[in-house]
Amino acid sequence: MIFIKKLILLMIGLLLLSGCGAKSTDTLKSFKDHNAKHTTYELNGTMKIVSNEDEFTYNVTVGVSDNKHYKVSLVNTINNHEQVILRNDDGVYVVTPELNKSFKFMSEWPNNSSQAYLLESLVNDVNKDASSTVKEEGGGYLITSKVDYPNNQKLHHETIETDKDFNIKKVSVKTEEDKTEIEVNITKINYKPKFSNDYFSLDNLVKEETTTDKKKDEKLDEECLASCTDTEANCKSTCKIEASSNILEDIIYPLYVPTDTYLSGKDTVSTDNGNRIILTFAGVDPFILVEEASNMNDTLDIIPVNGEPLFLGSTIGAISDNSIYWTSNGVDYYLTSKTLDASEMMTIAESLENSSNLVAGLK
Repeated sequence: MIFIKKLILLMIGLLLLSGCGAKSTDTLKSFKDHNAKHTTYELNGTMKIVSNEDEFTYNVTVGVSDNKHYKVSLVNTINNHEQVILRNDDGVYVVTPELNKSFKFMSEWPNNSSQAYLLESLVNDVNKDASSTVKEEGGGYLITSKVDYPNNQKLHHETIETDKDFNIKKVSVKTEEDKTEIEVNITKINYKPKFSNDYFSLDNLVKEETTTDKKKDEKLDEECLASCTDTEANCKSTCKIEASSNILEDIIYPLYVPTDTYLSGKDTVSTDNGNRIILTFAGVDPFILVEEASNMNDTLDIIPVNGEPLFLGSTIGAISDNSIYWTSNGVDYYLTSKTLDASEMMTIAESLENSSNLVAGLK
């Protein structure tokens, strides 16, 4: 009799578990069906990126047309610095409009990596992970799935928060230890946007400075210098004259260097526009770091890169097999190594980001 009761209880338990599993499968299917059908949309929100102990927040606007053309505008909330990731029929670009500068990639972006701000990417993450889970929470659903960031292996999984109709409200990308490294909060999604004919055009991002603008800037510079009572060098820095002359006066040193690797050389080279600093590191993992003051180009400068777009806390750069390019705090960086992998190069680059923030804070 006791054996029969135990058998009945076991069967009831299996039925309950089976029912829960079926419900979860149906809920995940509903999530995927709802978001996969929206191939054209406009999304607004914020994105927070954690880089070591620093946090950087962007205002994000995403435009997608037929899951074919993409435009992702990211504006740093601290310095109002804007960068745009653009994909159209001509290729993939990372554009910095205020500098008239762009990286161009022959890349499969955004399909070759997880993207926390793209609906189809989130659906793909759930599709690829057979162990994805879902539970009801806060009047909606909380979905957990693994992620794929080839250039950032510490990113392990994500949680996707939706409302009861499966509209995505928040995405948190986390490490294996459950520490959030990327957080996207979606404030608005328009599933029927009307994009202008040139919305996905690279030409639409070119910043043209008129003669009137130049004269106005020159007048403001002269007025600033005339009223400044500090030293000449500090006045030029305060009035942003050094940026226009493209002279890099402060060397930015990485806060992180691989074990048994050390600074072995430091050179300054004169260029047509200013100067270029070359730091050579020797040892077990040698690398070269080049720094140069950023300058505004009269026309769009397009730099071909055999690599992928890369988030580095306060900026978006470009990473290839053995190098990283990026611009931050008015400085163009180029880091290259024959021995370092992508993860190590990123760690060095992120430490330079933190180092440059320290230098900027001392001025």
